[in-house]
Amino acid sequence: MERKDFLKKSLSFLGIAAVTPLVGACSKTDVDPTTTTTTTGSTNGTTGGTCDVTPSETAGPFPTKTPSSLVMKDIRSDRTGVPMTATITIRNKANDCKALEGALVDIWHCDAAGNYSEYGGTGMQSTNYTAVHFLRGRQTTDASGNVGFTTIFPGWYSGRAVHIHVHIYNAAGKSLLVTQIAFPASVCDTVFTTATNFYTKGKADTTNERDNVFSDGFANEMSTITGSVANGYALTHTIVVSA
Repeated sequence: MERKDFLKKSLSFLGIAAVTPLVGACSKTDVDPTTTTTTTGSTNGTTGGTCDVTPSETAGPFPTKTPSSLVMKDIRSDRTGVPMTATITIRNKANDCKALEGALVDIWHCDAAGNYSEYGGTGMQSTNYTAVHFLRGRQTTDASGNVGFTTIFPGWYSGRAVHIHVHIYNAAGKSLLVTQIAFPASVCDTVFTTATNFYTKGKADTTNERDNVFSDGFANEMSTITGSVANGYALTHTIVVSA
């Protein structure tokens, strides 16, 4: 069961710029350089011999409608933003926290302006994207329990801290866990105040501590982020399921 219901907020966005096609999105000249940032996140309870199942969270108001049709590693489509890779490791508490091979991992997140694909331009959505797909994808875990995606650093929308949604299934398609990945505030602040050609709204208006999903604790949902605005970021995160 989910720990809490997602409280939808229909505050309008301010200063959202039109998103341009993905031409040279990975070019280092597209963003102002900044110092390299390394922020260590949670190990999801795997330190010291423990193995805590990652908290279940809401899929939110914008879940992927047909995830099996979006098997892809590069999920950017035409979205622009600071380049980011995401490596997610799935472990199985029911098997001594060993890597879970063959699990299906779906991720989805908003673009630099705070919009999700597959949904209309009302409430939290500034633009109607019902007929397009971006920043959504599925991969299958390898023998080490890993999946990898090429994406952009997510933007934000009012009332939520920066996050990525994750839904994990076993190889037979049985749902194992729906959760979310949190981002270190210091990295988010750097991105949103430096790469202003992509992110036009400034710092997120909601912290992890005040977020509807993360406010009761996010230690086991916090990612590790390395890299810089100039060179792109790498996200790593471990999720523990019980399969």
